[in-house]
Amino acid sequence: MVIIVMGVSGSGKSTIGKILADKLTIPFFDADNFHPSPNIEKMKSGQSLNDKDRAPWLKILSKNIESWNNEKGAVLACSALKSSYRKILGQDHFYIYLKGSFALIHQRLQERPDHFMPESLLKSQFNTLEEPENAFIISIDDKIENIVNSALEEIKKHGH
Repeated sequence: MVIIVMGVSGSGKSTIGKILADKLTIPFFDADNFHPSPNIEKMKSGQSLNDKDRAPWLKILSKNIESWNNEKGAVLACSALKSSYRKILGQDHFYIYLKGSFALIHQRLQERPDHFMPESLLKSQFNTLEEPENAFIISIDDKIENIVNSALEEIKKHGH
């Protein structure tokens, strides 16, 4: 089973995902590491990715997810902002949506100058975001330990 931890940049996907993967003893992957280099360069220059930019990235992720499902599973940190993107990734995975306010996430991004996504793109991420209907939603305005424990409880409830 693949668990996809989703949300906008700065919501804590990688932090929460790594801890979940460790506790579940399955591999962790960050979807950002699968972006083709033109996408990374575009984001570094302050430009938003469009659906055409994301298409090859989503296909790569989909193939990897299929492979991870056939193995022992994995945790994937992935923005998965639109419903159409989640359809490409697959609907039968366990999605955890890390939800937070623009103000809180903006503050977090200001504290992460090394991340390749400039905070100026945060607004476009919120504009693109289509909140999932079939995901476990967790507020990020809590301690990391509480967020992880809530996620683990929900994963266990669903028999994973």
